[in-house]
Amino acid sequence: METAASDAETEQSEPEDLSLDLIFEILKNSRRREVLHYLRDLEDDERVSLGELAEHVAAIENDTTTDALTSSQRKRVYVGLYQCHLPKMDDMGVVDFNQDRGHVRLAPAAEHLMEYLDRPSDEAVVDWHHYYAVVSGIGVAILGLSAVMGFSGGVLLTLLGLVVATFAFCSGVHWLVDARAEA
Repeated sequence: METAASDAETEQSEPEDLSLDLIFEILKNSRRREVLHYLRDLEDDERVSLGELAEHVAAIENDTTTDALTSSQRKRVYVGLYQCHLPKMDDMGVVDFNQDRGHVRLAPAAEHLMEYLDRPSDEAVVDWHHYYAVVSGIGVAILGLSAVMGFSGGVLLTLLGLVVATFAFCSGVHWLVDARAEA
């Protein structure tokens, strides 16, 4: 008897693996990603009403606050979540959606999505090579000006020291940004 009960507990506590195709099927839609973001930020196993979730997603989609939403904006997102997205996510085992009560919570299988959900978008990626190219260009310009204008050794060393300090600063910021992204 105890073995069957412990097996059932183990099955419930270990989330089922999702295929990569299923993960990308879920994450390809921005509404589903927003649902996952919102539910992830709640307390463990906390349920949220469909209305509250729809308001949050609608506010993000319309770049406004929940207080400034129109009823049509709310309704459009509510209907989409109720009829399409939440049932699909429930079928895939990512959320627990009680359609009768209108409650949603994150399911254990959602943990497989979080590593993909938190990756920076292309818009958030910093093109560090541009910063380094600008600093290098400034260094080359200083060297060119020193040859043309005949800067003294002290002035030239000061200016080139500033270029090196700028490279060091950019490298430090680059390292910090990468370290935070990996954490």
